[in-house]
Amino acid sequence: MTEPGSPASQTLSRGIRILEILADARGPLAIDEISTRLGVHRSIAYRLLRTLEDHRLVGRDAAGAVSLGARMAALAAGVAHDLQAEALPELTAVANDLGMTCFLAVLDGEECITLASVEPRHAVASVAQRPGARHPVTAGAPGKAILTQIPSSDWNADVDARLRAEVETTSRRGYATSHDEVIPTVQSVAVPLVLRGHRPAAIAVVHVATSLDDADIAARLQRSASVIREALDG
Repeated sequence: MTEPGSPASQTLSRGIRILEILADARGPLAIDEISTRLGVHRSIAYRLLRTLEDHRLVGRDAAGAVSLGARMAALAAGVAHDLQAEALPELTAVANDLGMTCFLAVLDGEECITLASVEPRHAVASVAQRPGARHPVTAGAPGKAILTQIPSSDWNADVDARLRAEVETTSRRGYATSHDEVIPTVQSVAVPLVLRGHRPAAIAVVHVATSLDDADIAARLQRSASVIREALDG
């Protein structure tokens, strides 16, 4: 028997945590950095990484730095496959129309997780938003858009009065915005994506600076949300 709240398999839990650490990282990490973030000795982290590497879930570059492996993309593609299949053409169209990274986010427990992401084809520079990236649903524009789909009685206690007001504003005007909430200097606009049989979701863009108005960006996102909703809900 395990203690309440403790993982049934510590080894499996640590392996999953490594994948989460790498997904949240902005680039490859050294084994020492992974072991520090995981809170284990380097030798333990190394053994875990070797197992993940054997399954092609992680890979190492010439310098030994570790990043997520290509196999992770194949596994991720199987998650909400129908939603991703319908969303990707629209994410691509929005990314290229606006010159911004466009992504699909869904509720995962108490977090907002990126399910799919497309960077603009011809932009000089864009903000990366990797699939698997996660942050608390109480932060960022996608989180606010998702919270509009959840009864306020089910919100966590850390949803303060300011955030409640922002979610109410999002519900009223149909889109959410955020500035420097998840990534410093990065701005986001998101719209709710309400689908039968799916977890609360949102489609959003991220950018550093733009001459476009937030409402115009939201209008473009809303058109794509309608296309995705019609395709999935019939």
